Amino acid sequence: NYVDPETRLMRGRNMNGSWVTPFDPRAAFKGSCYVEGNAWQWSWFIPQDVPGLIEEMGGKDAFVAKLDSMFSMSSELTGDAGAALDVTGMIGQYAHGNEPSHHIPYLYNYVDEAWKTQALVDSILCTLYHDDPDGISGNEDCGQMSAWYVLNAMGFYQVCPGSPIYSVGRPIFDKVTINLPNGKVFEIIANNNSRTNKYIQSIRLDNILLESPFFMHSDIMKGGKIVMEMGNTPVKQ
Repeated sequence: NYVDPETRLMRGRNMNGSWVTPFDPRAAFKGSCYVEGNAWQWSWFIPQDVPGLIEEMGGKDAFVAKLDSMFSMSSELTGDAGAALDVTGMIGQYAHGNEPSHHIPYLYNYVDEAWKTQALVDSILCTLYHDDPDGISGNEDCGQMSAWYVLNAMGFYQVCPGSPIYSVGRPIFDKVTINLPNGKVFEIIANNNSRTNKYIQSIRLDNILLESPFFMHSDIMKGGKIVMEMGNTPVKQ
């Protein structure tokens, strides 16, 4: 009901069903159809049904093109500056300083372009977090900015809260050991890991090669090991 077929972005409707005009997807202002964000940031917030969103936006190729545009366009915001104070930590129109955007880099994993997720996560970890008093790019909001960092530093993220599926990103540690409450241990190992080797060449879960960059919460809880081979070249398959 809210995806504008012309722009393929979420857009407000009037009570009679017509689109709210004028429409500026970069605008965030008081009285608009968006709170603490704009159409570029909120249009992706369907974490419970990413395949449905891909279809609604015109299919895989159109979805990728729209994501590419968002991350590469100008970071300029329009409208009421006071209404966009939380829209910070910008990469294009992606706002890492505002939590509703936090899953967006992982959407490339759903359209077979995982190397773009890996490059974006690497950039965010290394440029938008610092060990200084102002070391996060937005309001902490119940710990979500830090929680994002902790999960992503280990190499994965939960796109949809409540869904027991993890999406693989880019680990920055060579090895992480998770001591589970059931007494078991889950290890995450990144071989040949370095600042330049930010691309995953292969992923093995308990020595089984994964065909897609996803694994289950149950895989962690039963204990075991996930091994990622890292390299400096994107794997485009």
